[in-house]
Amino acid sequence: MTRHGPVSYGGRVRHDEQTLVFDADDTLWENNVHFERAIEGFLDEAAPLPADRAAARATLDGIEAANARLHGYGSQVFLRSLVECFEQLTGQVADAARRARFEALADSIGHHELELIPGVVETLAALTDRHHLLLLTKGDRAEQQAKVDASGLAGHFRAVHIVAEKDVAAYRWLVGEHRLASERTWMIGNSPKSDILPARRAGLNAVFIPNQHTWVLEHEELDPADTGVLRLDAFAELGEHF
Repeated sequence: MTRHGPVSYGGRVRHDEQTLVFDADDTLWENNVHFERAIEGFLDEAAPLPADRAAARATLDGIEAANARLHGYGSQVFLRSLVECFEQLTGQVADAARRARFEALADSIGHHELELIPGVVETLAALTDRHHLLLLTKGDRAEQQAKVDASGLAGHFRAVHIVAEKDVAAYRWLVGEHRLASERTWMIGNSPKSDILPARRAGLNAVFIPNQHTWVLEHEELDPADTGVLRLDAFAELGEHF
């Protein structure tokens, strides 16, 4: 007998034959931790006194938010934000030598070995046998595709989509593109702003798996009473529910 939806077993609920849509950065592999390290290097130069660092970081966060809306994501937008922040904080134009140092910080984000989240490889392998898996990530297309390729995970997904923004319209497009049954579709990710809330507003279920390094601009409050959101502590726990 084909089963759709929740199945009880051992006091838990397993959802069989679902469509699972996965976020990539900070859900499948570590990402923002590399930005945070670059930001620390920037603050060492732009705000060397400890008392100035919190205010400088708040300024950078505001500039990054504005640039994300105008220019999207990725290392080149990050570089733009560093330069703009330095000039706003200091009232100085960043000279060639300083720009070169900021470029090195931005470039460092992409020059590291991709670090998969613990449990990702084994869990995806198991879920592929029981469900339909899709990958939905946002950002610079070339940079995101390079990470997908380096991860070795693309074979688990029926399709990989890289979008400029993960908003309600993007999720509704995904539903239409793949003719998804919303009640059997789950968005899985670490970002309340990009993964959970817009997916819920588009009528999908969601699985929230926090990452301690989630970008501050992706933080938003989730409704604890929302029964359409499953909260897990670790990626490997997906196997207990799907």
